[in-house]
Amino acid sequence: MKNVAVVGASGAVGERMVRLLEERNFPVASIKFLASERSAGKSVTFRGEKFVIQPITRQALEGVDIVLSSTPASVSREWSPIAAAVGAVVIDNSSAFRMDPDVPLVVPEVNPQDVLWNKGIIANPNCSTIQMVVALKPLHDVARIRRVVVSTYQSVSGAGMTGIVELEAQTGAGVRNEPIPAPSKFAHAILGNCLPQIDDFLPNGYTKEEMKMVNETRKILGDASIDVCPTCVRVPVAYSHSESIVVETERPITAEEAVALWMKAPGVTVVDDPANKRYPLASDAVGRDDVFVGRIRSDLSNPNALVFWCVSDNLRKGAATNAVQIAEELLKLEPARA
Repeated sequence: MKNVAVVGASGAVGERMVRLLEERNFPVASIKFLASERSAGKSVTFRGEKFVIQPITRQALEGVDIVLSSTPASVSREWSPIAAAVGAVVIDNSSAFRMDPDVPLVVPEVNPQDVLWNKGIIANPNCSTIQMVVALKPLHDVARIRRVVVSTYQSVSGAGMTGIVELEAQTGAGVRNEPIPAPSKFAHAILGNCLPQIDDFLPNGYTKEEMKMVNETRKILGDASIDVCPTCVRVPVAYSHSESIVVETERPITAEEAVALWMKAPGVTVVDDPANKRYPLASDAVGRDDVFVGRIRSDLSNPNALVFWCVSDNLRKGAATNAVQIAEELLKLEPARA
């Protein structure tokens, strides 16, 4: 039984963290909900009991064993080290510590052993990276990945509640035949568009979101030589991210071999029956924790490459579920660490 704190419980990911602690029957001795002054005072219901969200302070963090944190990176940089200093292990959903060499970046189906070397903070990867590496891991284990070309189709919920609200407002205006409200969260209207920009552009022409996929994939799989070429696109879908992935390996992997590997892989569900129009859909993944793969086929131009379609609920496996799974791994691996 652990004393748990959820930081950022009123956000889209934080709310799901709370529900997942209930769903997965996490061994909670006590729980508190913390947030910035702006969100403090709201209420959260956990296992039938109502809790008031308290401001995050050092005193509030004392006595906590595990912190599940979903805040902006700036907030995490300030408070995660404080939580670690008073004895908690922080599972941080922000980008603040993902590339810190002293902080494990963990996807439990891929590198659970990295939980062992945490120094008080464990980073939760980016949503688009998580689902991709879960699908890549079985292939990498048998044929070592050389290169990945990935195009993402990311839902607006990846931008938080404001992204969802913006799509809903524009959709409502369209239905009523009213002028579409000017965008505030996205660079352009998301309704009726695919926006080939997620986060800011960097001098190399890639966005921060795209470079997260490059750097995080290498860190999680433990192989800095893997080439990753990403294009990240925001689409007018509320929930679940979809990805088109081309993976080049050292030796050929047939579609049949890949299916056999994925059928045995933890956290992966194969949906691949094109003759009956069955393949992973964003709508089918909502509320589920697996990574779904389909449209599995050989690359016509490269005998060592495989092509597939990958879908997952970005707020669950892409964020909240992965964080709670890390906490579960932490409990399982504590005896080994001792």
